[in-house]
Amino acid sequence: MLSVELIRVLLVDDHEMLTEGLASRLSTVADLWVLGRLTTEELDRAALDSQLRPDVITVEISSARITGTDLLHQLRTTWPAAHLVVLTVSHDAELVVEAARAGVVAWVSKEGSTDQLLDTLRAVCLGHACYPPEHLGVVLRELREAASGKRAGEGPLNELSDRERTVLLAMIEGKSRKEIARELNMSTNTARTHTHSIFTKLRVHSAIEAVSVARGAGMRPATGQRGI
Repeated sequence: MLSVELIRVLLVDDHEMLTEGLASRLSTVADLWVLGRLTTEELDRAALDSQLRPDVITVEISSARITGTDLLHQLRTTWPAAHLVVLTVSHDAELVVEAARAGVVAWVSKEGSTDQLLDTLRAVCLGHACYPPEHLGVVLRELREAASGKRAGEGPLNELSDRERTVLLAMIEGKSRKEIARELNMSTNTARTHTHSIFTKLRVHSAIEAVSVARGAGMRPATGQRGI
């Protein structure tokens, strides 16, 4: 009799009723082992459990108590070997790109079927990436541009998207997050997401550090701006 290699799955979602139902459904699948279901508030405690070694983590980033970028970074740091799969209600293209940059290998809509999710979980364990066709083009373009920037040796700012560079320039000009959101016609949550993505890519922990790195790379505020 052939043995079945189990895929160990951890579900992270603040919608507990949904994850309870999903965990129940997945537990009936022969090649899956649901390790547990966690809210984002429970992650720190779970990180202390050395026995918890998921192969795949499904995560909802659009309704988490912390920004999607921070949540993905936390999961990547805690379980670096796990494949990250976003299971979400969001169709935000910018969020899809940020997820890809953060190492997410698949994006699955909650509007899809359980069979679609199962196919994705198995695929990522075989080394595949799975993104919806409507988002795949922009994801590939952004990642290709980032790779081209690295080859060209553009320095510490090479991983930033055009939007993130604009946000960083506004930070150099001394603008607050609310001012940045207003001037760039985005929500404060989106501005926060861009800010934390900038911190992650520049490997800094504050706006002052980010501005220092940007100035060191030659970025300057527009004439007449007060600057940090």
